[in-house]
Amino acid sequence: MVPQHTLEQITQRFQFLEAQMAEGSSDIAKLAKEYSDLRPLIEQIDQYRQLLADIESAEEMLGDPDMKELAEEELPALRRALPDAEAALQLALLPKDAADARPAIIEIRPGTGGDEAALFAGDLLRMYQRYAEARGWKFEIIEEQESDLGGIKEVIGHIKGENVFARLKFESGVHRVQRVPETESGGRIHTSAATVAVLPEAEDVDIEVNANDIRIDTMRSSGAGGQHVNTTDSAVRITHLPTGIVVTSSEKSQHRNREIAMQVLKTRLYDLERQRIDGERSADRKSQVGSGDRSERIRTYNFPQGRMTDHRINLTLYKLDAVMGGDLDEIIDALTAHAQAEQLAAMNG
Repeated sequence: MVPQHTLEQITQRFQFLEAQMAEGSSDIAKLAKEYSDLRPLIEQIDQYRQLLADIESAEEMLGDPDMKELAEEELPALRRALPDAEAALQLALLPKDAADARPAIIEIRPGTGGDEAALFAGDLLRMYQRYAEARGWKFEIIEEQESDLGGIKEVIGHIKGENVFARLKFESGVHRVQRVPETESGGRIHTSAATVAVLPEAEDVDIEVNANDIRIDTMRSSGAGGQHVNTTDSAVRITHLPTGIVVTSSEKSQHRNREIAMQVLKTRLYDLERQRIDGERSADRKSQVGSGDRSERIRTYNFPQGRMTDHRINLTLYKLDAVMGGDLDEIIDALTAHAQAEQLAAMNG
């Protein structure tokens, strides 16, 4: 049973926001955001309360000889609907990650496996680009270093759209690939890996960077294979002295590079702070999904068998071509459902 006082508090908050907005409060944008976030939950609460009222009304009708037959007809279906309504409401009441709706920075780097790992990192980049395209998101490459064979030494991308971080946050970790490399003449299967980090984009209010804490260097931009893109020193490298975080950006405009590098730096600092808070919160209970441990092996892509296995939830799909083509919804939905189930268990435990 969902506590009625909790539902009452949420309803009162919603009504308060409504009244404040009607009065034309000065903080209208902030109020409107909270109001729109609460609205789906209020609709769920209204449906749940209506169902409880219908059950109570039908039970009262049992005592009325004229209405008894109708009540006996309606009650079983109403009572059957109650557990599902309660479960849906509990799910809606789960604390939301404040960063879920934000754009994200995605970083992909080859791990063990040399050239083959770099080629696999490139495959992962294309997989996420196709997924972003299918969802109508905008995927912009911020920084990319290619390997000699056309793979990737490092890539940082910026993804904008609806609920980007919510959909991609479980992608952080080590992705392992098993396949016969194109460079392998003997046909032997090699295992290599790449790491993925997905960070929610920081907003100006999240992180303030002290000018004394950073060192900004400019350097010459270079294209693939070391060719100079232009002759000006336009690339920017920002070093955050307290943490040692280094960010580079090498677009053609130095001003734009400073902007991009500062945004990535703020995002990494915001992510560090989120990890610190999460670590304190879950010191006694480490969640299996989304623990944020980037060294954790989360997934294996086995090309000879055409399968993808997510080790955190023991999900295996035999549609590797589709997955590499950006068909990730089934995996992401399963990971999200698992994380929600863990949250519910923690709340009810």
